[in-house]
Amino acid sequence: MPEARRATLWAIFDAVRKRLGTEGLITRAGMFSRVAGQLAERKHPPFDYVVVDEAQDLSVAQLRFLAAFGAERPNGLFFAGDLGQRIFQQPFSWKSLGVDIRGRARTLHINYRTSHQIRTQADRLLAPEVSDVDGNVEERRGTVSVFNGPAPVVRTFETQAKEIEAVGAWLAERSKEGVMAHEIGVFVRSEAELERARAALARAGLPFKVLDDGVETTHGQVPISSIHLAKGQDFRAVAMMPCDDEVIPLQARIETAAEDSDLEEVYNTERHLLYVACTRARDHLLVTSVEPASEFLDDLKAG
Repeated sequence: MPEARRATLWAIFDAVRKRLGTEGLITRAGMFSRVAGQLAERKHPPFDYVVVDEAQDLSVAQLRFLAAFGAERPNGLFFAGDLGQRIFQQPFSWKSLGVDIRGRARTLHINYRTSHQIRTQADRLLAPEVSDVDGNVEERRGTVSVFNGPAPVVRTFETQAKEIEAVGAWLAERSKEGVMAHEIGVFVRSEAELERARAALARAGLPFKVLDDGVETTHGQVPISSIHLAKGQDFRAVAMMPCDDEVIPLQARIETAAEDSDLEEVYNTERHLLYVACTRARDHLLVTSVEPASEFLDDLKAG
C-alpha cells in the first residue's frame, strides 16, 4: 500500500480509537486481547481444557485469547477445523502466537454429512492439499462419505429470466418429493444477488426468509442468504445462484489486489466460499449461472 494511503488510513484508525476511548467502548478484538492479558497474569486458568470448533476462522486476537488458557500445557487446547472452509480470516502464523500444532495434527477422512456425489464434486474446487502459514498440510485425498445421492446439477443459462425459471422449477420439484421448506437453502455470493434468489422462490411458490446476521431459520420457510451466513448450516437441498463471471470470484475484490500474493489469496478465498456453499447440501445440489459463467464452474464440472 502506498505510504500516502497508509498515512490516511492510520489517521482514520487513530481517530476511531480515540473516540472509542472517550466513549468507554472497546472493539471485539480489543476485548479478546485485554482478557488474554489478564489470563496470562493468573496462576491458575479458569479451565483445564478448551475445545474449539471452526478453528480455521479464528482471528489473531481470538487465538491469542485461547493461547492464554493453556497453550503451554500438554493437551490444554483441542482444535477442530477445515482449511477448505476458511472464509473469514487472512492466513497468519499460529506458531508466532504460541500455538504450535506442527506434528500434532491429523486429518479426518470420513464425511457423515454430505453425499459422496456432492462431496466429490465440491472437492474439485480445492487443491488435493491445503496448507497453512506454518506449513501444516491438510490432505484432502482419501476422504469417503457414508452415503450416496443424486449427482449435483450445474447449469448455465442465456438470461437471468431463464435461470430464475429453472431454479424455481428445481425447488418446486424438491418440495414435491417431500423436502420441507426449511430443509432447503438458497445461497448467493452477496446481498447484490438476493433479488434473483427471491424471484426463484416466488416462481416455486415457496415461502422464504432472508437471513440476517442472527442466522435464525424459521420452520416452514426457505432460508435465503449470502454464503457467509450459510457457514455452519446444512440442508437436504441447496441451490447456489448466480455463479456468474465477476460475481464469483467477485470482481470488486480482484480489483483491490495490489500484488500477486494478494490476488492469489482473493482467488483462494472465493473458491472456499463456493466450496462452503456446495457442502451445505446433504442430498441435492444445484449450481447455476448466466453466461458468461464463473471460471470456477469449469473445475466444479471437471472429472
